[in-house]
Amino acid sequence: MTESAPIHERLLKLAETDDTITGAALTGSRALDRADRWSDTDLVFAVQGDLTRTADRWTQRCYDEFGALHHWDLPADDRIIRVFLLAGPEEIDITFAPEDGFGPRGPQWRTLFGRERRLEPFAAPDSRTLTGLAWHHALHARNSVERGNPWQAEYWISALRGQVIALACLRAGLPTAHGKGAHLLPDELTTALAATLVRSPAEPELRRALGASAAVLLEELQRTDPAVAERLRPVLTPLIEPQGTPVRRDFDDTP
Repeated sequence: MTESAPIHERLLKLAETDDTITGAALTGSRALDRADRWSDTDLVFAVQGDLTRTADRWTQRCYDEFGALHHWDLPADDRIIRVFLLAGPEEIDITFAPEDGFGPRGPQWRTLFGRERRLEPFAAPDSRTLTGLAWHHALHARNSVERGNPWQAEYWISALRGQVIALACLRAGLPTAHGKGAHLLPDELTTALAATLVRSPAEPELRRALGASAAVLLEELQRTDPAVAERLRPVLTPLIEPQGTPVRRDFDDTP
């Protein structure tokens, strides 16, 4: 295996010769043969014995042999999910799993060697939680505008847009996490979402973008759960159509 071979092929070749690794799988777009030149590499290794020892040994290997620049760990249960940045730039995600936790929990999985176990699939996204996060973000965006904190307001408006996208993707049966299904949403919705982008930190612009965001949220809720839309309408409508001159208040609540 030459250094010109793809990184994931070189890593898998090394895994086959590692006595502590008893299984390997591709996840993400590469598992479905949908990877392009911009795709990350996502690998899962089944580990026999101490996970930390194996993960640390592979971490050193990624620095020494693959020129890693940085790494960090995603929170996990009984696994270690280690994320590496390589020069290029290129991202490599390696999950070190105990042998009894090696198996697919979603469709993006391809076992390359080893015995996979039958695991519970990942829980489906919860529309109630997505809706709750959406109105939470809308209120905190409003509060930030009233406090005169423009960049915090921009943060919450952008976060609100993300929840609307997730709700729309859930309704359409598209991937909901990290905007992965956003490019497949209909033009009607994405055109409306364009109006939610904050173009400057000026207060009038923040109020305009927040109003557009609240309007798109209400329209999406009307499609997904009309009863909830009607309950939330009295809260969201003033954000869409602000009445009178805003009054600056000194709030002391936190998200």
